[in-house]
Amino acid sequence: MKLSRSQMPDLSALQAFEAAARHGSFTRAAVELNLTQSAVSRQIKDLEGQLGIALFERVRQRIVLSSAGERLRPEIESLLAGLEHLTLRAASSRDVTGHLAVSTLPTFGSRWLMPRLPQFLAQHPGVQVSLLSRTGHFDLGQAGVDVAIHYGKPAWPGATCRYLCAETVLPVAAPTLIDTDGAFLPDAPLLHMEPRPLQWPEWLSANGQDIGRGFQGHRFDQFSLLIEAATAGMGIALLPSYLIEREVRQGLLQIISGPPLVTDAAYYVVIPDERVSDPLPLAFQGWVTGQISG
Repeated sequence: MKLSRSQMPDLSALQAFEAAARHGSFTRAAVELNLTQSAVSRQIKDLEGQLGIALFERVRQRIVLSSAGERLRPEIESLLAGLEHLTLRAASSRDVTGHLAVSTLPTFGSRWLMPRLPQFLAQHPGVQVSLLSRTGHFDLGQAGVDVAIHYGKPAWPGATCRYLCAETVLPVAAPTLIDTDGAFLPDAPLLHMEPRPLQWPEWLSANGQDIGRGFQGHRFDQFSLLIEAATAGMGIALLPSYLIEREVRQGLLQIISGPPLVTDAAYYVVIPDERVSDPLPLAFQGWVTGQISG
């Protein structure tokens, strides 16, 4: 059984409730909403009558939320926030021929995707892009995401993963920490990515060096911080090649002699199952794959 429209609360009454709850005052809510105090009081009284519950209690000439009002408040706030988001999305869609919501890993997005994204937009005039920074799995449909760039294994619930590229990790350092033979100075500290604690021991072992020092040094939980630390000369870092193109090109970081590491995981382009036939996500998938292979 569905409620009729006449049984549903009026939007203005919900706005009056939210403002009054936030301010703890009908008067201040009325000022915000450009209404009279009596109009706000009447809207809330009508809302209470329609719902059959008391939303506020009057205590010493003050209003406080009732227990029922406390329970309803987060749901009403969420509803109004959703309506605000819908309104802004609709207003921003003027003269837009298509909309693409892209989720990307934070550092990959800022350092690799962003410098290239204008090319995609130039090829698809009228397309509006929303870029979200996310890590790990999440519900793409619930988040409104059309396509995601994922690092890990080719598995994502309710979505299709297409291989993008392997990850090559290079040892790099600021020029002041590298000798004339391209090796790092023996007393230079090692910089670690906290979620990848075994990478330095693996690299040292592959290069025939003592892995004991591979567990020592400063630690960071984000690639962006690790890159900045290496650029500042704090030590030597193992970093994915796609994330340090600018620093290497500008000479801020130099690649140290020795074989790179290729990680077990890789990058993938992920499209929700309900979007696998949509032209725009497929166009983005084809474009980003071409950027890697090109």
